[in-house]
Amino acid sequence: MILHLDLISGISGDMCLGALVDLGVDPAWLQERLTPLFKGFSIHTAPVFRNGLRAVDLTVTVTDHKTSRTYPEIRSLIQKSDLPPDVKNNSLAAFEKIARAEAGIHGRDLETVHFHEVGGIDSLVDILGTFLAIDHLGVTQVTASEVPLGSGFVDCAHGRIPVPVPATLAILEGIPVIGSDAATEIVTPTGAALVATLVEKFGPVPSMVPAKIGYGAGKRDTKSRTPNILRLILGHFPEKTVAPDIGFDDEKFGMNLFQPPISRDRIAVITTLIDDMNPQISGFVMDHLLEKGALDVSFAPVHMKKNRPGIRMEVLCRPKDLELMIQEIFAQTSTIGVRYHLCDRALLDREPARMKTVFGYLDAKKIKGPNGMNRLVPEFEALARVARQRDIPLQDVYAQVFSGTPDDWKLS
Repeated sequence: MILHLDLISGISGDMCLGALVDLGVDPAWLQERLTPLFKGFSIHTAPVFRNGLRAVDLTVTVTDHKTSRTYPEIRSLIQKSDLPPDVKNNSLAAFEKIARAEAGIHGRDLETVHFHEVGGIDSLVDILGTFLAIDHLGVTQVTASEVPLGSGFVDCAHGRIPVPVPATLAILEGIPVIGSDAATEIVTPTGAALVATLVEKFGPVPSMVPAKIGYGAGKRDTKSRTPNILRLILGHFPEKTVAPDIGFDDEKFGMNLFQPPISRDRIAVITTLIDDMNPQISGFVMDHLLEKGALDVSFAPVHMKKNRPGIRMEVLCRPKDLELMIQEIFAQTSTIGVRYHLCDRALLDREPARMKTVFGYLDAKKIKGPNGMNRLVPEFEALARVARQRDIPLQDVYAQVFSGTPDDWKLS
């Protein structure tokens, strides 16, 4: 599924989550998933009208009014949660963007940054709930229009500051923005972090088949002729059979040039050569980059200048995570230079599943092949967990799981 953010009047956390509820995400389900992380809140929604357009007004009612949390506190809360991997990675990335912006503005160390307005439970619900909802809807690509910005001044924990507030502008560095006639804040730091974390391409609505439209209502009087709403367009990639070219130009990007179940997207590929790093560090670097949102990390032995042995590291990531990955590579390795490029890829449709085996139901992926047939592939972590719990060799677990025929494997 593809999701387009039509930023008619900016974006905030409650506007985005309200629009996702309008797309069909159950607020009760969101509350059930988030309550194990923190208590003292409830989610309420109501229909409202903005310039005659119906939208969902979402409010998070809070009884725990602690509004200031440090970045390490929030990071630890997310890391220890049982959120889905993509939800966890996106949430960590969003809060890191906010923390880096706040640290740079206030001259603070990243580990000592206090979130004021963004540290309250209502903001946590907005951010974590948005990523949960998008994962729940099966969204694999997010696009957006240019980001409109308001003007004027707002009062915050640090006093009166200009709009757009400094944190919002810092988070939106490198993202196309445009002015508006709104005389107040219409893009909050939370909204900016959601955009910066999720969106892969900015511009007009991409080639897609709309399936459902959701509207989320803003709460401010913007003094604008434009309705204070956020519109989300959820849809499918167009089913188009076109012989793929060697190079895809930017105007074609976003179109599915293959017949389902083969789809395509664009990723960033980063490579570097290293010959002066303790090899024991490599394993840590791989795990660290994967935790930060890398799609894949690989190492290959090479011989470099003066015939020195070294390693070639390749990192695959989403384009929106390119800058973060480069920063982490420089911070975690001894390299002084990297190369990167955007790369189109074709991939088979897949979705999470539960696979019935001799060890019970295990987490797996259901993959649809070019012939339309499904195949189940158990997740490595699920097999490794069985090996540890039963104290048997991992290779024996593999042998027993695959001892039957594919017809014996069933979905839960």
